[in-house]
Amino acid sequence: MDITPRYLGSGSFLGRRDPRLLLLVPVLYLVAVANVADVRGMLLCTAIAWLYYLAAGIPWREVRANWALLLTFTLILVVVNSVVTGADTRAGTGPALFTIPITGTAMTWTTLSYAVTTLLRYISLSMVSFPVAFNIAPSDLGTALARLRLSQRLAYGVDLTFRFLPSTAAALRETIDAQRVRGYEHSRSRNPFRKLLSLRPVVVPVTVNALIDAEDTVNAMDLRGFGAKHRTWMRELAFGRTDYLVLAGFAVLAGAMTATKILGPFGEVWTP
Repeated sequence: MDITPRYLGSGSFLGRRDPRLLLLVPVLYLVAVANVADVRGMLLCTAIAWLYYLAAGIPWREVRANWALLLTFTLILVVVNSVVTGADTRAGTGPALFTIPITGTAMTWTTLSYAVTTLLRYISLSMVSFPVAFNIAPSDLGTALARLRLSQRLAYGVDLTFRFLPSTAAALRETIDAQRVRGYEHSRSRNPFRKLLSLRPVVVPVTVNALIDAEDTVNAMDLRGFGAKHRTWMRELAFGRTDYLVLAGFAVLAGAMTATKILGPFGEVWTP
């Protein structure tokens, strides 16, 4: 089964850009925010990431489930690591506002500032990463990775992975429907082990079919001599003036935030 990944950014500003730009921007942005510990600097970076995300033109109704899952997981991660356990030692200074009853962790303004900075970092990274999944045409991903001088095996492997995941999801839906026709009902028990056991009629066929599809793909590539010599790509890519400007802007952002960490303005956790 070959299901095309969702391509939601057609016609948008980022959808018209060279796909290599969409792959390089998250790398530059990661360099920028990795050096920011001050919540004020992170707010500036988040605003830039938000404008970049708006330029992707991704319909909210198509990705709201993705955002709900991501925000829930991120919030739990930040609350547990930065607030409840006080895992980062930099966040434990200053007068205590109150104490977490169970863990006894002292809550300070510095702790809250560090937690908000961490939360914004994760959310803004997601903003600049979503266009990679939804604004690069499925046929351009492998070409873009190859044009970035990456290994052709890696480029084609990532391209196949992006196609394999939606194909597996479609196979899962079809298998569930087929099993329901045969009388399958998911266990309503609260016992997690019983729930896992009840998934056997669904998981086993999907796993077997996924392995068969993967083996068929490998055999087809071997028969065509993939990897025997350098692969050529029909799709031609070329950076435009706008692409260079956007890339230069994020490079300046990465350089500026790195400089602020060295010089001091945004290198420390900010305490109100």
